[in-house]
Amino acid sequence: MSEFDKQLKAFTVLHRATTAVHEATKKDIQQSDLNLTEFAVMELLYHKGDQPIQVIGKKVLIASSSITYVVDKLEKKNLIKRVACPTDRRVTFVSLTDEGSAMIESIFPTHEKKIAAIFDVLSEEELLALTDYLKRVGHHANTL
Repeated sequence: MSEFDKQLKAFTVLHRATTAVHEATKKDIQQSDLNLTEFAVMELLYHKGDQPIQVIGKKVLIASSSITYVVDKLEKKNLIKRVACPTDRRVTFVSLTDEGSAMIESIFPTHEKKIAAIFDVLSEEELLALTDYLKRVGHHANTL
């Protein structure tokens, strides 16, 4: 098998594994009437607290043009709210509402269990190695 064939196989396996993990987690999240992007925003706010709207897109890996749409949808569902920054009028923070906090607190444990179940096939050493390998590939891909 040539070097390129090995690389292509690694790419295919990575892509299929990513798709499988994505699909496995998507099923649980959709039961809560959220899509994956909405869930990612809610999860970020749940774990990191209030965030500037400009930062959310970068942290959950969505285009800045889409973040306003996602925030609008979550705001209409009364799950988040916009809060003006008292020191800089250019900055708007996003925070969970009480209803949003209650929702993410009720659905996150199921998500956490699903992630644990997905990765329980690996030992702790294998999980650390996988994480390291994927970071290296990701960082290198970003430089190309």
